[in-house]
Amino acid sequence: MNRFPTTRREFLSRASGGFAATALAGLCGDLQAASDDPLAPRSGHHAAKAERVIFLYSTGGTSHVDSFNHRPQLIADHGKSITASRWLNKSGDFKRFLIKPRYAFKQYGESGTWVSDLFPHLGSVIDDVCVLNAMHCESDGHDKATLAAHTGSAQFARPSAGSWVSYGLGTVNQNLPSFMVLAPAAPYAGAQTWASDFLPACHQGTHVIPGSEPLPNIRPQDTDDALQQMELALRRNLNQTHLQQRAADQALDARIRSFETAFGMQREAPEAFDLSDETQATLELYGTERDATAGFGWQCLVARRLAERGVRFLELIDVGSNSNWDSHGNMGDHQRLAKAIDKPIAGLLTDLKQRGMLESTLVVWTTEFGRTPFHQNANHAGREHHNLCFSSWMAGGGVKGGIVHGHSDEYGIRTAEDAVHTHDLHATMLHLLGLDHERLTYRHAGRDYRLTDVHGRVVHEILT
Repeated sequence: MNRFPTTRREFLSRASGGFAATALAGLCGDLQAASDDPLAPRSGHHAAKAERVIFLYSTGGTSHVDSFNHRPQLIADHGKSITASRWLNKSGDFKRFLIKPRYAFKQYGESGTWVSDLFPHLGSVIDDVCVLNAMHCESDGHDKATLAAHTGSAQFARPSAGSWVSYGLGTVNQNLPSFMVLAPAAPYAGAQTWASDFLPACHQGTHVIPGSEPLPNIRPQDTDDALQQMELALRRNLNQTHLQQRAADQALDARIRSFETAFGMQREAPEAFDLSDETQATLELYGTERDATAGFGWQCLVARRLAERGVRFLELIDVGSNSNWDSHGNMGDHQRLAKAIDKPIAGLLTDLKQRGMLESTLVVWTTEFGRTPFHQNANHAGREHHNLCFSSWMAGGGVKGGIVHGHSDEYGIRTAEDAVHTHDLHATMLHLLGLDHERLTYRHAGRDYRLTDVHGRVVHEILT
Protein backbone atom coordinates (compact mmCIF):
# COMPACT_ATOMS: atom_id res chain seq x y z
CA MET A 1 0.00 0.00 0.00
CA ASN A 2 1.36 3.43 -0.96
CA ARG A 3 1.99 5.76 1.94
CA PHE A 4 0.21 9.13 1.63
CA PRO A 5 2.77 11.94 1.36
CA THR A 6 3.20 13.76 4.65
CA THR A 7 5.09 16.88 3.51
CA ARG A 8 4.52 19.50 0.81
CA ARG A 9 7.86 18.62 -0.77
CA GLU A 10 7.04 14.92 -0.91
CA PHE A 11 3.58 15.59 -2.31
CA LEU A 12 4.91 17.83 -5.10
CA SER A 13 7.66 15.37 -5.94
CA ARG A 14 5.25 12.46 -6.31
CA ALA A 15 2.41 14.46 -7.90
CA SER A 16 4.64 15.75 -10.65
CA GLY A 17 5.35 12.18 -11.66
CA GLY A 18 9.05 12.73 -12.15
CA PHE A 19 8.37 15.70 -14.43
CA ALA A 20 10.33 18.10 -12.20
CA ALA A 21 13.70 16.65 -13.14
CA THR A 22 13.17 17.30 -16.81
CA ALA A 23 11.22 20.51 -16.33
CA LEU A 24 14.10 22.31 -14.69
CA ALA A 25 16.17 22.01 -17.84
CA GLY A 26 13.34 23.54 -19.80
CA LEU A 27 12.87 26.31 -17.30
CA CYS A 28 16.53 27.23 -17.23
CA GLY A 29 17.81 26.76 -20.74
CA ASP A 30 16.27 24.28 -23.15
CA LEU A 31 13.40 26.61 -23.97
CA GLN A 32 15.86 28.95 -25.64
CA ALA A 33 16.51 26.37 -28.31
CA ALA A 34 12.90 25.29 -28.70
CA SER A 35 11.49 26.26 -32.08
CA ASP A 36 8.06 26.97 -30.63
CA ASP A 37 9.27 29.22 -27.82
CA PRO A 38 7.91 32.73 -28.55
CA LEU A 39 10.84 34.33 -26.71
CA ALA A 40 13.64 32.34 -28.32
CA PRO A 41 16.26 34.69 -29.83
CA ARG A 42 15.74 35.27 -33.54
CA SER A 43 17.67 36.98 -36.30
CA GLY A 44 16.29 40.10 -37.90
CA HIS A 45 15.77 40.84 -41.58
CA HIS A 46 19.20 42.43 -42.05
CA ALA A 47 22.38 43.13 -40.10
CA ALA A 48 21.61 45.11 -36.96
CA LYS A 49 23.58 48.04 -35.61
CA ALA A 50 21.81 48.01 -32.26
CA GLU A 51 21.16 45.06 -29.99
CA ARG A 52 18.76 46.80 -27.64
CA VAL A 53 16.75 49.99 -27.08
CA ILE A 54 16.49 52.25 -24.04
CA PHE A 55 13.41 54.39 -24.66
CA LEU A 56 13.16 57.50 -22.48
CA TYR A 57 9.72 59.08 -22.30
CA SER A 58 8.83 62.46 -20.79
CA THR A 59 5.09 62.57 -20.15
CA GLY A 60 3.03 65.67 -20.84
CA GLY A 61 4.65 67.42 -23.81
CA THR A 62 8.08 68.98 -23.36
CA SER A 63 8.44 72.39 -24.98
CA HIS A 64 10.73 72.16 -28.00
CA VAL A 65 11.35 75.91 -28.14
CA ASP A 66 12.52 75.85 -24.51
CA SER A 67 14.80 72.81 -24.82
CA PHE A 68 16.40 71.82 -28.13
CA ASN A 69 14.91 73.96 -30.92
CA HIS A 70 16.71 77.31 -30.75
CA ARG A 71 14.66 79.94 -32.60
CA PRO A 72 16.40 83.37 -32.41
CA GLN A 73 13.56 85.00 -34.36
CA LEU A 74 11.07 83.88 -31.74
CA ILE A 75 13.12 85.77 -29.16
CA ALA A 76 13.41 88.82 -31.37
CA ASP A 77 9.70 88.92 -32.18
CA HIS A 78 8.38 88.20 -28.68
CA GLY A 79 4.91 89.71 -28.29
CA LYS A 80 4.34 90.05 -32.04
CA SER A 81 0.86 89.18 -33.29
CA ILE A 82 0.52 86.25 -35.71
CA THR A 83 -2.31 84.17 -37.17
CA ALA A 84 -2.14 80.54 -36.05
CA SER A 85 -3.91 77.81 -38.01
CA ARG A 86 -4.39 75.47 -35.03
CA TRP A 87 -5.34 76.04 -31.42
CA LEU A 88 -6.46 73.57 -28.74
CA ASN A 89 -7.06 70.76 -31.23
CA LYS A 90 -9.07 73.01 -33.55
CA SER A 91 -8.23 74.29 -37.02
CA GLY A 92 -8.97 77.85 -38.14
CA ASP A 93 -7.50 81.34 -38.03
CA PHE A 94 -6.53 82.41 -34.53
CA LYS A 95 -4.88 85.71 -33.58
CA ARG A 96 -2.11 84.87 -31.14
CA PHE A 97 1.06 86.40 -29.70
CA LEU A 98 4.56 84.96 -29.95
CA ILE A 99 6.10 83.94 -26.61
CA LYS A 100 9.89 83.75 -26.34
CA PRO A 101 11.57 80.86 -24.50
CA ARG A 102 11.87 81.17 -20.76
CA TYR A 103 15.34 79.58 -20.83
CA ALA A 104 18.51 80.77 -22.55
CA PHE A 105 20.27 78.65 -25.18
CA LYS A 106 23.95 78.13 -25.80
CA GLN A 107 26.10 75.95 -28.04
CA TYR A 108 27.73 72.80 -26.71
CA GLY A 109 30.43 70.42 -27.84
CA GLU A 110 32.52 70.39 -30.99
CA SER A 111 29.29 70.20 -32.96
CA GLY A 112 28.05 73.50 -31.55
CA THR A 113 24.57 72.08 -31.05
CA TRP A 114 22.18 74.49 -29.36
CA VAL A 115 20.74 73.29 -26.04
CA SER A 116 18.85 75.35 -23.47
CA ASP A 117 19.76 75.90 -19.84
CA LEU A 118 17.27 73.18 -18.95
CA PHE A 119 19.75 70.47 -19.99
CA PRO A 120 23.36 71.50 -19.24
CA HIS A 121 24.48 67.94 -18.44
CA LEU A 122 22.98 66.61 -21.65
CA GLY A 123 24.69 69.48 -23.42
CA SER A 124 28.03 68.15 -22.18
CA VAL A 125 27.48 64.89 -24.14
CA ILE A 126 25.60 66.38 -27.08
CA ASP A 127 28.29 65.26 -29.54
CA ASP A 128 26.93 61.74 -29.06
CA VAL A 129 23.36 62.83 -29.76
CA CYS A 130 21.33 63.38 -32.91
CA VAL A 131 18.63 65.99 -32.25
CA LEU A 132 15.43 65.73 -34.30
CA ASN A 133 13.96 69.24 -34.45
CA ALA A 134 11.20 68.62 -36.98
CA MET A 135 9.15 65.92 -35.32
CA HIS A 136 5.39 65.91 -35.83
CA CYS A 137 2.43 63.66 -35.05
CA GLU A 138 -1.31 63.37 -35.67
CA SER A 139 -2.87 64.52 -32.41
CA ASP A 140 -2.41 67.18 -29.76
CA GLY A 141 -4.48 65.25 -27.23
CA HIS A 142 -2.48 63.57 -24.47
CA ASP A 143 -4.06 60.12 -24.65
CA LYS A 144 -3.98 59.85 -28.44
CA ALA A 145 -0.50 61.30 -28.86
CA THR A 146 0.91 59.10 -26.08
CA LEU A 147 -0.72 56.05 -27.64
CA ALA A 148 0.76 56.96 -31.04
CA ALA A 149 4.24 57.54 -29.59
CA HIS A 150 4.19 54.02 -28.16
CA THR A 151 2.05 51.97 -30.53
CA GLY A 152 1.95 53.89 -33.81
CA SER A 153 -1.81 54.33 -33.56
CA ALA A 154 -3.56 57.36 -32.10
CA GLN A 155 -7.01 55.85 -32.45
CA PHE A 156 -6.94 52.16 -31.57
CA ALA A 157 -5.30 49.83 -29.08
CA ARG A 158 -2.27 48.29 -30.77
CA PRO A 159 0.89 46.48 -29.57
CA SER A 160 3.57 48.77 -28.17
CA ALA A 161 6.94 49.23 -29.86
CA GLY A 162 8.62 47.18 -27.13
CA SER A 163 6.21 44.32 -27.75
CA TRP A 164 6.93 44.40 -31.48
CA VAL A 165 10.68 44.26 -30.77
CA SER A 166 10.19 41.34 -28.39
CA TYR A 167 8.04 39.57 -30.97
CA GLY A 168 10.56 40.18 -33.74
CA LEU A 169 13.79 39.35 -31.92
CA GLY A 170 12.93 37.40 -28.76
CA THR A 171 15.29 37.57 -25.81
CA VAL A 172 18.89 36.56 -25.22
CA ASN A 173 18.23 35.98 -21.52
CA GLN A 174 15.42 33.58 -20.65
CA ASN A 175 15.64 34.59 -16.98
CA LEU A 176 14.49 38.16 -17.62
CA PRO A 177 11.61 39.61 -19.64
CA SER A 178 12.52 40.85 -23.09
CA PHE A 179 10.59 44.10 -22.51
CA MET A 180 10.64 45.98 -19.20
CA VAL A 181 9.20 49.34 -18.16
CA LEU A 182 10.67 51.27 -15.22
CA ALA A 183 8.06 53.86 -14.27
CA PRO A 184 6.66 55.35 -11.06
CA ALA A 185 3.27 55.55 -12.79
CA ALA A 186 1.73 55.01 -16.20
CA PRO A 187 1.66 57.92 -18.64
CA TYR A 188 -1.46 59.09 -20.41
CA ALA A 189 -3.16 56.11 -22.14
CA GLY A 190 -2.21 53.95 -19.16
CA ALA A 191 -0.80 50.43 -19.39
CA GLN A 192 -1.76 50.22 -23.06
CA THR A 193 1.56 51.98 -23.69
CA TRP A 194 3.38 48.73 -22.88
CA ALA A 195 0.66 46.24 -23.79
CA SER A 196 1.09 43.47 -26.36
CA ASP A 197 -2.56 43.69 -27.51
CA PHE A 198 -3.05 40.98 -30.19
CA LEU A 199 0.58 39.81 -30.08
CA PRO A 200 1.25 36.84 -27.76
CA ALA A 201 0.89 38.07 -24.19
CA CYS A 202 4.45 37.07 -23.27
CA HIS A 203 5.63 40.10 -25.29
CA GLN A 204 3.93 42.71 -23.12
CA GLY A 205 6.12 44.93 -20.98
CA THR A 206 6.88 44.00 -17.38
CA HIS A 207 6.16 47.11 -15.31
CA VAL A 208 8.60 47.78 -12.47
CA ILE A 209 7.55 50.50 -10.04
CA PRO A 210 10.52 52.21 -8.36
CA GLY A 211 10.38 52.00 -4.58
CA SER A 212 11.57 50.00 -1.62
CA GLU A 213 10.29 46.80 -3.22
CA PRO A 214 10.34 47.21 -7.03
CA LEU A 215 9.74 43.49 -7.56
CA PRO A 216 7.40 42.52 -4.71
CA ASN A 217 6.91 38.85 -3.92
CA ILE A 218 9.38 37.79 -6.56
CA ARG A 219 10.58 35.09 -4.20
CA PRO A 220 8.77 33.97 -1.05
CA GLN A 221 11.33 33.79 1.71
CA ASP A 222 10.21 30.33 2.85
CA THR A 223 10.57 28.77 -0.61
CA ASP A 224 13.83 27.15 -1.70
CA ASP A 225 14.90 26.35 -5.27
CA ALA A 226 14.27 22.61 -5.19
CA LEU A 227 10.78 22.97 -3.78
CA GLN A 228 9.84 25.69 -6.23
CA GLN A 229 11.18 23.64 -9.14
CA MET A 230 8.73 20.91 -8.20
CA GLU A 231 5.89 23.42 -7.86
CA LEU A 232 6.58 24.81 -11.31
CA ALA A 233 6.97 21.32 -12.75
CA LEU A 234 3.58 20.27 -11.44
CA ARG A 235 1.96 23.49 -12.59
CA ARG A 236 3.46 23.22 -16.06
CA ASN A 237 2.46 19.54 -16.33
CA LEU A 238 -1.14 20.36 -15.48
CA ASN A 239 -1.21 23.42 -17.72
CA GLN A 240 0.27 21.56 -20.67
CA THR A 241 -2.34 18.82 -20.30
CA HIS A 242 -5.03 21.49 -20.18
CA LEU A 243 -3.51 23.29 -23.16
CA GLN A 244 -3.62 20.15 -25.28
CA GLN A 245 -7.38 20.09 -24.77
CA ARG A 246 -7.76 23.75 -25.80
CA ALA A 247 -6.36 24.40 -29.25
CA ALA A 248 -4.47 27.67 -29.78
CA ASP A 249 -5.23 29.11 -26.35
CA GLN A 250 -2.88 32.08 -26.50
CA ALA A 251 -3.67 33.36 -23.00
CA LEU A 252 -2.93 30.01 -21.35
CA ASP A 253 0.24 29.50 -23.35
CA ALA A 254 1.45 32.97 -22.35
CA ARG A 255 0.58 32.26 -18.72
CA ILE A 256 2.66 29.09 -18.80
CA ARG A 257 5.55 31.06 -20.25
CA SER A 258 5.15 33.78 -17.62
CA PHE A 259 5.59 31.24 -14.81
CA GLU A 260 8.85 30.13 -16.37
CA THR A 261 10.13 33.69 -16.76
CA ALA A 262 9.10 34.46 -13.18
CA PHE A 263 11.20 31.54 -11.96
CA GLY A 264 14.21 32.84 -13.85
CA MET A 265 13.62 36.36 -12.52
CA GLN A 266 13.80 35.05 -8.95
CA ARG A 267 17.38 34.02 -9.59
CA GLU A 268 18.59 36.91 -11.72
CA ALA A 269 16.45 40.02 -11.18
CA PRO A 270 17.42 40.68 -7.53
CA GLU A 271 21.07 40.87 -8.52
CA ALA A 272 20.28 43.22 -11.41
CA PHE A 273 18.50 45.61 -9.03
CA ASP A 274 21.26 45.47 -6.40
CA LEU A 275 23.52 48.52 -6.74
CA SER A 276 25.95 47.46 -4.01
CA ASP A 277 28.68 46.53 -6.51
CA GLU A 278 28.57 49.88 -8.34
CA THR A 279 31.45 52.26 -7.71
CA GLN A 280 30.85 55.58 -6.00
CA ALA A 281 31.95 57.33 -9.18
CA THR A 282 29.25 55.54 -11.17
CA LEU A 283 26.57 56.41 -8.62
CA GLU A 284 27.61 60.05 -8.73
CA LEU A 285 27.57 59.96 -12.53
CA TYR A 286 23.86 59.10 -12.43
CA GLY A 287 23.13 61.39 -9.48
CA THR A 288 21.86 58.56 -7.30
CA GLU A 289 22.74 56.87 -4.00
CA ARG A 290 23.80 53.32 -3.24
CA ASP A 291 20.69 52.64 -1.17
CA ALA A 292 18.33 54.43 -3.56
CA THR A 293 15.33 52.55 -4.89
CA ALA A 294 13.65 55.36 -6.83
CA GLY A 295 14.37 58.48 -8.83
CA PHE A 296 15.32 58.83 -12.48
CA GLY A 297 18.99 58.29 -11.69
CA TRP A 298 18.08 54.91 -10.19
CA GLN A 299 15.92 54.11 -13.22
CA CYS A 300 18.75 54.92 -15.66
CA LEU A 301 21.36 52.94 -13.73
CA VAL A 302 19.10 49.90 -13.35
CA ALA A 303 18.31 50.15 -17.08
CA ARG A 304 22.01 49.92 -17.86
CA ARG A 305 22.31 46.87 -15.61
CA LEU A 306 19.31 45.21 -17.24
CA ALA A 307 20.65 46.05 -20.70
CA GLU A 308 23.92 44.35 -19.76
CA ARG A 309 21.92 41.25 -18.82
CA GLY A 310 20.14 40.95 -22.13
CA VAL A 311 16.82 42.80 -21.79
CA ARG A 312 15.96 43.77 -25.35
CA PHE A 313 13.72 46.83 -24.86
CA LEU A 314 13.71 49.10 -21.80
CA GLU A 315 11.36 52.04 -21.34
CA LEU A 316 11.97 54.65 -18.67
CA ILE A 317 9.10 57.02 -17.87
CA ASP A 318 10.15 59.97 -15.74
CA VAL A 319 6.69 60.80 -14.34
CA GLY A 320 3.13 59.57 -14.75
CA SER A 321 -0.02 61.44 -15.74
CA ASN A 322 0.17 63.75 -12.70
CA SER A 323 2.64 66.58 -12.13
CA ASN A 324 4.27 66.25 -15.55
CA TRP A 325 5.54 68.39 -18.43
CA ASP A 326 2.03 69.66 -19.28
CA SER A 327 2.91 73.26 -18.42
CA HIS A 328 -0.24 75.14 -19.41
CA GLY A 329 0.05 77.74 -16.70
CA ASN A 330 3.74 78.00 -15.83
CA MET A 331 6.76 77.02 -17.92
CA GLY A 332 8.78 77.22 -14.72
CA ASP A 333 7.62 73.64 -14.10
CA HIS A 334 10.01 72.56 -16.83
CA GLN A 335 13.02 73.53 -14.73
CA ARG A 336 12.12 71.17 -11.88
CA LEU A 337 11.31 68.32 -14.26
CA ALA A 338 14.43 68.79 -16.36
CA LYS A 339 16.67 68.86 -13.30
CA ALA A 340 15.36 65.42 -12.31
CA ILE A 341 16.35 63.79 -15.61
CA ASP A 342 19.21 65.83 -17.07
CA LYS A 343 22.12 64.42 -15.08
CA PRO A 344 20.83 60.82 -15.09
CA ILE A 345 20.41 60.79 -18.87
CA ALA A 346 23.85 62.31 -19.45
CA GLY A 347 25.24 59.77 -16.98
CA LEU A 348 23.58 56.92 -18.85
CA LEU A 349 25.08 58.00 -22.18
CA THR A 350 28.51 58.49 -20.60
CA ASP A 351 28.41 55.15 -18.79
CA LEU A 352 27.26 53.24 -21.86
CA LYS A 353 30.06 54.82 -23.89
CA GLN A 354 32.72 54.07 -21.26
CA ARG A 355 31.62 50.42 -21.18
CA GLY A 356 31.64 50.08 -24.96
CA MET A 357 27.86 49.60 -24.99
CA LEU A 358 26.66 52.81 -26.63
CA GLU A 359 27.47 51.64 -30.14
CA SER A 360 25.17 48.64 -29.65
CA THR A 361 22.50 50.42 -27.57
CA LEU A 362 19.99 52.75 -29.20
CA VAL A 363 18.89 55.45 -26.74
CA VAL A 364 15.77 57.39 -27.72
CA TRP A 365 14.20 60.34 -25.90
CA THR A 366 10.80 61.66 -26.86
CA THR A 367 7.57 63.14 -25.59
CA GLU A 368 4.05 63.08 -27.04
CA PHE A 369 4.24 66.54 -28.64
CA GLY A 370 5.69 70.00 -28.11
CA ARG A 371 4.16 73.22 -26.86
CA THR A 372 2.89 76.29 -28.68
CA PRO A 373 5.42 79.07 -29.37
CA PHE A 374 2.46 81.47 -29.06
CA HIS A 375 -0.52 82.17 -26.81
CA GLN A 376 -3.73 84.18 -26.79
CA ASN A 377 -2.30 86.26 -23.94
CA ALA A 378 0.95 88.05 -24.77
CA ASN A 379 2.12 87.84 -21.15
CA HIS A 380 1.03 84.29 -20.38
CA ALA A 381 3.52 82.14 -18.44
CA GLY A 382 2.54 78.78 -19.95
CA ARG A 383 2.15 77.05 -23.31
CA GLU A 384 -0.53 74.84 -24.87
CA HIS A 385 -0.27 71.50 -26.70
CA HIS A 386 1.42 71.54 -30.09
CA ASN A 387 1.74 68.52 -32.40
CA LEU A 388 2.76 70.32 -35.60
CA CYS A 389 6.40 70.50 -34.54
CA PHE A 390 8.40 69.21 -31.58
CA SER A 391 11.81 67.79 -30.66
CA SER A 392 13.14 64.31 -29.90
CA TRP A 393 16.63 62.84 -30.00
CA MET A 394 18.48 59.57 -30.59
CA ALA A 395 21.96 58.40 -29.62
CA GLY A 396 24.16 55.35 -30.08
CA GLY A 397 23.15 52.17 -31.90
CA GLY A 398 24.11 53.28 -35.41
CA VAL A 399 22.99 56.93 -35.17
CA LYS A 400 25.30 59.81 -36.07
CA GLY A 401 26.21 61.93 -33.06
CA GLY A 402 26.64 65.68 -32.91
CA ILE A 403 24.10 66.52 -35.61
CA VAL A 404 20.71 68.21 -35.81
CA HIS A 405 18.32 66.70 -38.31
CA GLY A 406 15.31 68.66 -39.46
CA HIS A 407 14.37 72.29 -39.00
CA SER A 408 11.22 74.12 -38.14
CA ASP A 409 10.09 77.50 -39.40
CA GLU A 410 11.60 80.57 -37.75
CA TYR A 411 9.21 80.40 -34.80
CA GLY A 412 9.06 76.65 -34.22
CA ILE A 413 5.42 76.47 -35.28
CA ARG A 414 5.67 74.06 -38.21
CA THR A 415 8.25 71.70 -39.67
CA ALA A 416 10.15 73.26 -42.56
CA GLU A 417 12.85 70.77 -43.60
CA ASP A 418 13.46 67.03 -43.14
CA ALA A 419 10.34 66.40 -41.08
CA VAL A 420 10.19 63.16 -39.09
CA HIS A 421 6.83 61.66 -38.20
CA THR A 422 6.34 59.31 -35.27
CA HIS A 423 5.98 56.48 -37.81
CA ASP A 424 9.41 57.40 -39.20
CA LEU A 425 10.93 57.31 -35.72
CA HIS A 426 9.52 53.80 -35.19
CA ALA A 427 10.66 52.62 -38.62
CA THR A 428 14.19 53.87 -37.89
CA MET A 429 14.27 52.20 -34.46
CA LEU A 430 13.29 48.86 -35.97
CA HIS A 431 15.76 49.27 -38.84
CA LEU A 432 18.66 49.78 -36.44
CA LEU A 433 17.64 46.58 -34.65
CA GLY A 434 17.79 44.68 -37.94
CA LEU A 435 14.03 44.65 -38.53
CA ASP A 436 12.25 45.82 -41.67
CA HIS A 437 9.18 47.71 -40.45
CA GLU A 438 7.25 46.66 -43.56
CA ARG A 439 8.02 42.96 -43.04
CA LEU A 440 7.55 42.78 -39.26
CA THR A 441 3.87 41.87 -39.37
CA TYR A 442 1.31 39.84 -37.43
CA ARG A 443 -1.87 38.35 -38.83
CA HIS A 444 -4.90 39.43 -36.81
CA ALA A 445 -8.61 39.68 -37.63
CA GLY A 446 -8.00 38.88 -41.29
CA ARG A 447 -5.23 41.36 -42.04
CA ASP A 448 -1.52 41.87 -41.46
CA TYR A 449 -0.66 44.53 -38.88
CA ARG A 450 2.63 46.28 -38.22
CA LEU A 451 3.96 48.96 -35.86
CA THR A 452 4.02 51.62 -38.57
CA ASP A 453 0.61 50.65 -40.04
CA VAL A 454 0.88 51.63 -43.73
CA HIS A 455 3.29 54.50 -43.14
CA GLY A 456 6.85 55.11 -42.02
CA ARG A 457 10.21 55.88 -43.62
CA VAL A 458 13.62 54.95 -42.29
CA VAL A 459 15.57 58.19 -41.73
CA HIS A 460 18.75 57.01 -43.42
CA GLU A 461 20.28 60.48 -43.30
CA ILE A 462 21.03 60.16 -39.57
CA LEU A 463 22.53 56.67 -39.70
CA THR A 464 26.22 55.83 -39.61
